Amino acid sequence: METRRNIYFYHKRDADILSKANPIYELAVRYGFTIVDDYRKANIIASIGNDGTFLQAVRKTGFRDDCLYAGISTTDSLNMYCDFRIDDQSKMIEAVTSNQHIEVRRYPTVEVAVDGQGTFPCLNEFSIRSSIIKTLVIDVFVDQLHLETFRGDGLIVATPTGSTAYNKSVNGSVVDPLLSCMQVSEVASINNNRYRTLGASFILGSERTLTLKVISEGNDHPTMGMDNEALSIRHVEKIQLRISDKQIKTLKLKDNSFWDKVKRNFL
Repeated sequence: METRRNIYFYHKRDADILSKANPIYELAVRYGFTIVDDYRKANIIASIGNDGTFLQAVRKTGFRDDCLYAGISTTDSLNMYCDFRIDDQSKMIEAVTSNQHIEVRRYPTVEVAVDGQGTFPCLNEFSIRSSIIKTLVIDVFVDQLHLETFRGDGLIVATPTGSTAYNKSVNGSVVDPLLSCMQVSEVASINNNRYRTLGASFILGSERTLTLKVISEGNDHPTMGMDNEALSIRHVEKIQLRISDKQIKTLKLKDNSFWDKVKRNFL
């Protein structure tokens, strides 16, 4: 922290958020930080909002792996990516004045390649869903092995930190972020005497490549999402996903582990 003094704040620009953010700006200046307007000049990027704001902050600043990200919640509750509350400045002061209370945690990201049209990173999850009232048909490959032909509403490929979001809502597993892996979960799959899928989520290690080939049966324009943003590619045939070499470094309180957050949010 001593060598990271340039900070960029990412948040909405409406009057309510600006009024809440002003004390945080003043606190940063008081403790010797330089507030920069260009995220490329920052070595700390702090989001002010909720988990969605944090995900947008990471995406809009280019998934930088050479800086620290921090999440500041504007509500009374701490989210999965937000370790600080905007009205609890004492925790922030402890964080900037003593390394005894904070640590840097590294979260794996997923790299998504779509039909040679570019590579897109994800911190939370990639999802592909039918955009019409018709099942989506996808051939699922693990490395070179054809695992199954999926028929249903869609698939979710989640990181460990994303395992508590959309993935959990379809009965996927909650995965420790110390594991560098991705989880594949089904959304309303069809399983009967004619069609069969695994019928359960499965987890792939960091050396695996997942390939999804969309079978054109009148439904080759699926809706694709990365974290909380839609991917604006209409026609798609092949998607390849793997764990990226790039990790997101986040500033976290030592007494607020991932499993503390799981217990607080779900139990």
